Amino acid sequence: MKIRFLLLIILYHSIHLTAQTAKIDTEKLLEYYETQRYGDAAQYLQSIYPEDSRDSKALTQIGYCHMMAGKLPEAEKSYLKANSIQPDHLPILFSLAHINSKRGNIANAKSYLQQIIRLDSLNFSAYKQLAAYEDTPEARLSLLKKANTLNTKDPDVAYDLATAYKDLKQYQQAYNVLETAIASDTENFTLQQAQLPLSNQLGKYREVIEVGEKLVKNHTDANVMNEMGQAYFHLQEYRKCITVYQALEELGMQNEGTLYYIALSYRELKDYDKAAIYAQKTIDEAISEHTSLYYSTLAGIYEAKNQFNEALTAYKRGLTFKASYGIYYRLGLLYDLSLKQPKNAIVYYHLYLKNKPEQEKEKEQITYAKTRIAVLTGVK
Repeated sequence: MKIRFLLLIILYHSIHLTAQTAKIDTEKLLEYYETQRYGDAAQYLQSIYPEDSRDSKALTQIGYCHMMAGKLPEAEKSYLKANSIQPDHLPILFSLAHINSKRGNIANAKSYLQQIIRLDSLNFSAYKQLAAYEDTPEARLSLLKKANTLNTKDPDVAYDLATAYKDLKQYQQAYNVLETAIASDTENFTLQQAQLPLSNQLGKYREVIEVGEKLVKNHTDANVMNEMGQAYFHLQEYRKCITVYQALEELGMQNEGTLYYIALSYRELKDYDKAAIYAQKTIDEAISEHTSLYYSTLAGIYEAKNQFNEALTAYKRGLTFKASYGIYYRLGLLYDLSLKQPKNAIVYYHLYLKNKPEQEKEKEQITYAKTRIAVLTGVK
């Protein structure tokens, strides 16, 4: 109730400003706001003020209602008119930047934010928003540093700045930014989780374990457990490393890296049988199920360039990852039509048929392979 009361006071003040030159039914307008009928509120205000109104407060109020109703072109029109009457007014410029951002016009959004910074070089919000639109890591970093200088406690800027430092491999700077923000909000789990990989990079393994255990109690997260597993490994606590990563495996959340650390941990414990099992699991995890398809595509490109030996190598390389009746068929064609090696062609046509291609989908190919086997066998 207190929040609702405060909202009504704020809205009343806003309406009172626009009502000084026109008669407005404040109760009616407040009802529109309270029920979030912003489109109706905009329509009502437009019925009060003439289309050629020069009242900037009324125009911004109409623009705000349109913006909240999702009618961005109408909102921009009102704010542009207000801007022409009252240029360099920061709230209007922020609204125009927001509208252009929502409409995907990044160039205009940036232009309004840059104008705000020229008018107010210490405007934290403008630097924060502008950073999101920069293309290069260096430019983004520069703006985020400025925003962070103005407000070191803001969690969003701290997170984004730390990420920018991390991308540039400036791990200590990233860690320091998060450390400062966390000090002002010790229960911000998002910032603490973002700091974990940095702590690992900087060798703060005990810290990773301590923070990680607290985070896992709040919510089981694979990324947190992954960082904890690495920390345990570097601390030579191999059993704990295995326990953490096998817990991920049981949840189906393992990856190449977690399986690799399990293999290394078993090796350090001299349990070579299990180390071998997990080394093989690591290899299997690292190989994409689409790898054979990628090699098949590469081979097809070689064929198109009449580089038949390279195509042959690529097709066979694809088969080392996964048996594929498609590749067997392509090899049959390659040996048959391009390399003129009928014996090899027969072998691969047979392998194609033996691998049970889909009867309907591969109907023509199956018929062709059988026909060519008959012809080539007859030639023999």
